[in-house]
Amino acid sequence: MYLGIDLGTSAVKVCALQPDGRVAATATTALSVSHPFDGASEQNCADWWAATCTAVGSLSADLRAQVKAIGLSGQMHGAVLLDRDKRPVRPVILWNDARATEECAVMLAAEPDAGALSGVLPMAGFTAPKVLWLSRHDPKAHARIAHILLPKDYIGLRLHGEMVTDPSDAAGTSWFDEERRAWSDRLCEISATDPSWLPEVKHGTEIAGHLLPDPAAELGLPVGIPVAAGAGDAAAGAVGIGAVEAGDGFISLGTSGQLFFTTPDYRPNPESRIHAYAHTMPGYWFQMAAMLNGARPMAWLANLLQRPIETLLAEAEAAPSGPLFLPYLTGERTPHGDTDIRGGFAGLGETTSQGSLMRAVVEAVAFTFADAIAALSDSGQAPEALLAIGGGTRSDFLMQTIADVTGCRLGRSEGADLGPALGAARLAWVAAGDGQVSEVMTKPDVRRWFEPSSDHGDALKPRLAAFRALYPALKGVQAKMH
Repeated sequence: MYLGIDLGTSAVKVCALQPDGRVAATATTALSVSHPFDGASEQNCADWWAATCTAVGSLSADLRAQVKAIGLSGQMHGAVLLDRDKRPVRPVILWNDARATEECAVMLAAEPDAGALSGVLPMAGFTAPKVLWLSRHDPKAHARIAHILLPKDYIGLRLHGEMVTDPSDAAGTSWFDEERRAWSDRLCEISATDPSWLPEVKHGTEIAGHLLPDPAAELGLPVGIPVAAGAGDAAAGAVGIGAVEAGDGFISLGTSGQLFFTTPDYRPNPESRIHAYAHTMPGYWFQMAAMLNGARPMAWLANLLQRPIETLLAEAEAAPSGPLFLPYLTGERTPHGDTDIRGGFAGLGETTSQGSLMRAVVEAVAFTFADAIAALSDSGQAPEALLAIGGGTRSDFLMQTIADVTGCRLGRSEGADLGPALGAARLAWVAAGDGQVSEVMTKPDVRRWFEPSSDHGDALKPRLAAFRALYPALKGVQAKMH
């Protein structure tokens, strides 16, 4: 049995794989996010570990006793800052935190080639600008830093005691020289970072360490089993869906959204806001459009209206087109690189129903993927068919709308909602020495293809054009409010 642990933003998910590749069991434990001020987004390491213990502990004791290796996946970019005793200096500043906007400009002014080195222009959600922010706004906390990890690597530290990350997670920090696949002294210099704070980099299928006695007892797992270095959630999702060779691609519909495309070499295009990152697999890179809001706005609206999301989606599918929605609840990366912009509805009327509000949200999520494919096409890639992963894939209406708007066939496979947790388990499988990459990281059978409807796609073109006009309009309105 091979265990994948995925530390997401909203939950820890675990996935146990049998030696034949079938999923034996899954479990999920929810997490909460704190927002100490507008634009801030934080979590505590202790909550991550507690949720991991709960999720793993909910698996049967017999299954846990059979686990031969562990793989890790996690939300990217988070600044896990530890002191000399390897204890957290402060709460973790997450990927969707916007406080370090000014520091991105400072870094770029100091090193105009920062985007070419690190795969994309510095953005507030990345790790390096956050550390620079801390040096300027909380120098006492900054002075205590002795180690920096990414979120999944903190779980790794608790499991095996080592400071290790992988290339795909290192890629999202703005400290990583993507082409060389090594930490950049120059990028550290311009972000108030001591290179000695950064962890060792190992590929995702390499062993980062072995499970220590105390966490083994806490989790009910065998002592000494190998723990794979793992991958950032985007690359782990790629492993889970078999996108590990040049030309493989997929979309991810989780809290955030991604459009992912594997490449055989490093292809930076910083101005497009497409991320060009090292893959967790040796010899490969990827290009990725990153949308901060993914399928999250649908859950946001359901929570706001205090109604089940499934009911609202059914009403949305039956509702006529009405208002437009800008889904940038926490800013946006691709294509705008704007952490300050916020969402909004336009075109509300007396007859606007809750179903039509959800329809506007679903269309907006689809429109962000149209923008993502346009940005990826500017970088030389134009996918015609993509697999899809993440919790948002459960909605036929959302999947069909994305296919119609983008003109791209979308495939939903068995276990599509497992995503990175499945990829983490596969990385564990290879790390254990029980299977080759070509045998383990296969593509799943597609349960359903969502074929683009040209009629519906054509009907949505004016709304897509209006959506694209809404961003600069609301940007101007927002500027007058400050």
